[in-house]
Amino acid sequence: MAYIQERTNSEGGTNYRVMIRLKGHPIQTATFERKTDAKKWAQDTESAIRDGRYFKTAEAKKHTLKELIERYKKDHVPQMKSGKTRTQHLDWWRDELGDYMLADIRPALIVEYKDKLAHNSTYRGGKRAAGTINRYLAALSHAFTIGMKEYGWVEENPLLKITKPKEPRGIVRFLSDDERKRLLEACKAHSDKLYTLVVVALSTGARKGEIMSLRWQDVDTKKGAMTLHDTKNGEVRLVPLQGLALELVKNLGKIRNLHTDLIFHSRRDPKKPIEIQTIWDKAIKQAQIENFRFHDLRHSAASYLAMNGASIAEIAEVLGHKTLQMVKRYAHLSEAHTSKVVAAMNKKIFG
Repeated sequence: MAYIQERTNSEGGTNYRVMIRLKGHPIQTATFERKTDAKKWAQDTESAIRDGRYFKTAEAKKHTLKELIERYKKDHVPQMKSGKTRTQHLDWWRDELGDYMLADIRPALIVEYKDKLAHNSTYRGGKRAAGTINRYLAALSHAFTIGMKEYGWVEENPLLKITKPKEPRGIVRFLSDDERKRLLEACKAHSDKLYTLVVVALSTGARKGEIMSLRWQDVDTKKGAMTLHDTKNGEVRLVPLQGLALELVKNLGKIRNLHTDLIFHSRRDPKKPIEIQTIWDKAIKQAQIENFRFHDLRHSAASYLAMNGASIAEIAEVLGHKTLQMVKRYAHLSEAHTSKVVAAMNKKIFG
């Protein structure tokens, strides 16, 4: 028997999910934008199952990979923070394999094009890193998962049978004491806002996007804390705002633009965040610092926490990581602190 459920999607629109339950057969599901399409699919599919004409690949033979990607981009990508990058990855797969029917997209075919990703040069002339290739695979994998669970177009995700390239352990780049001093002096010489932004990044470990989207109502100067809403994992995070960073934010508050609630707003358009890439590049060049990105300020903050005795769990909490895996790269920096803790414990219990 077929059941049709009316649902509201993430954009506030309506779609219809069909579920067919027949004794002795696996449950079949699919989602449609129009109820008439949902009813027709239910009738045709139920009839085909009863007559023994419905096979696992029935829907997969009706739709191309291009159709899956375009529908997925429409339904799911707009809600993603990394939507632009996800679209670029999906478009590559669409251009390469879009004309294939979903039934013909097998692991061996994907591996062939995974190797093409690895060996062909990018538009900059370099090779794609293992991590980049894994992002391409992840984009296609999620599209297939949605195609299986929501659209009912495929019975399985072929990406689950593919071995991903092993990513090298990330290198932690953080500022030395001298580099930090030079960078802060250069930032201060160029812009008070850039200087404040960099100090906040160094003292809190917050991401660039998290800081740039800060609004005055997000900062509690009395308690010395800021609330981050635009986080990578979508969860609201409370981060301490102390010392120099707190004082600098207070100073910006004294001369704030009353036409916007953004702390780090653009001078030309106060409703938008400030664009800092050009002035950041100038400050880095003036400070004579090489191989350093704005995101490395986050690594610097985590490294300073580790070197000042913070545990891996504490660093993860400050940075907003759900697991400890991402912060284990800083473990070696806290080895001296760990040794002192163990030595103190041994001295206390053994004398």
